[in-house]
Amino acid sequence: MQAHCRAREADDVRRKLLLQIFCYEGVSWLWRGEFWFVITLAIDTCESRGSVALRRDGATVAARRHSEGIDYSAWLLPSVELVLSEAGTRLERVDLFAVATGPGSFTGLRVGLTTVKAWAEVYGKSTVGVSRLEAIAGSSNARLEFTAGSYDASRGQLFGALYRRISGTLSRFGDERVSSPEEFAEWVDREALKKPVCWVSLDPGLLQNLEKLKVRTAGGDTIQTCTAELASVIGALAEERAARGEFSDPLLLDANYVRRSDAEILWKEPAAHVR
Repeated sequence: MQAHCRAREADDVRRKLLLQIFCYEGVSWLWRGEFWFVITLAIDTCESRGSVALRRDGATVAARRHSEGIDYSAWLLPSVELVLSEAGTRLERVDLFAVATGPGSFTGLRVGLTTVKAWAEVYGKSTVGVSRLEAIAGSSNARLEFTAGSYDASRGQLFGALYRRISGTLSRFGDERVSSPEEFAEWVDREALKKPVCWVSLDPGLLQNLEKLKVRTAGGDTIQTCTAELASVIGALAEERAARGEFSDPLLLDANYVRRSDAEILWKEPAAHVR
C-alpha cells in the first residue's frame, strides 16, 4: 500500500512538472531525444481482433486483446479499467486518446469512436484518429519505400492500402480500398512499379499463394504477419501526430468503413433486392 501511494505521488509530481514545462492542446509533453513523455489510451474495435493499450513515456505498459464472442459494448469498458489498473493510473489522468477509425465493422467502430468522443468531451483531453491499415503498415520493421497493409474483410475480400515512406514517415499512396486479394495485388503492383514492397497483413494467407506475389517475392518483396494487438501501434502513431500538433476534432471524428454495411445497402438500394 505504501509503495502504491509513493508511486502515485511520484506520478503527480511528474505530471505537474510536465504541465510547467509545456502544454499544447491539453496534452503535456516533454522531449527526451527519442519520444514524447505522455500517457496515451489507445483503442481498436474495428473487428473481432481488437485491443486496448495504455502507453506511458513512449512504451506500452498494459494491453488487452478482445475476446471473440463478446460484444464490444460489453467488453470495452471493463478492459479499459483493467489496463488502467495494471498501469496504476486513472482515466482522468490520460493525456491523449487514440482510436482506430476503420476500416471495419459498423458496430465495432461505432462503439470505439462513440466512447472516445465521450471521454474527450468529459475530460477535455485531445484525440487522434488513426487508420487501422496505417497501423498495420506501421507495425513493420522493414524500411522499404512502399508498404502494403491489409486484413480480411470477409466475403472473399480484404481491406488494403499502400503507403510510401517519405523522410521516415508513412504517407498513404491512393485510397483505402476493399477488393479481392487478386485485385489488391494487381493494384499495388501497378502503383509500386518495379520497386520492392513490404506486404504486412493480419491475414497473410490471403496473399502468399497469389501468382503475382510469388513473382514479386522472388524479385525482392517481403510478406510479414502483423501483430493482432494493434492498439499499441495506434497509440504510437497517435503520439507522433500529436507531437506535430495534428489532432482530431472529436466532433468531426468519424469512421471510415470503406465498404457500406448490409443495412445501408438494403436501405439505399431496395430495388436490387426486390425481384
